[in-house]
Amino acid sequence: MKSTKFLASFLLLNALLFQACSEDKLKPQIANTTNSKDLPSQESWNSKVLFTEQGNLKAILLSDHIMMYTEKGETKLEGVKIDFYDEQEVHTTTLTSKRGRVDDATRNMYAIDSVVAVNDSGVVLKTNSLMWRNKDRKIVTEEFVIIETPKEKIQGYGFESDQSLDNYVIYNITYVTAAQRDSISENIQR
Repeated sequence: MKSTKFLASFLLLNALLFQACSEDKLKPQIANTTNSKDLPSQESWNSKVLFTEQGNLKAILLSDHIMMYTEKGETKLEGVKIDFYDEQEVHTTTLTSKRGRVDDATRNMYAIDSVVAVNDSGVVLKTNSLMWRNKDRKIVTEEFVIIETPKEKIQGYGFESDQSLDNYVIYNITYVTAAQRDSISENIQR
């Protein structure tokens, strides 16, 4: 009787092992929740990019993180600093922002979040977002802006300027005052 139980157990165990070995291997499931358009085709960290036109330096871009999305036709930037140069390759303006985006078709650059542009004459532009338009090299925004010059401070909505911040227009001025630097120096001289 013991041998019958042993034989039955042995046959049952072999049947189970045989069945387990004959089944197809299980493949792990792959999550298809990420679209390939949402993944950058190229990435770069702590990058420096020089922009030239016919061999002349036009701008230098420094970025903490650059993400190119070929399928979307855009490049996203984090930690942005751009130095602009004039026709004689003389530095004119520095623009900084926390984030940015470049439309690869038009080459327009959008600066986003804590945007500050400073020219070499001391003019400072502050806004939340702006666009540098490639076709005419203009800085434009419909957002609220603050312009500080050595002589005055202007606030308003809507702005357009050359990239050197020498010739600018604020379309809806909401506040103008003399610069505090001038009033402080006048008080010191008295």
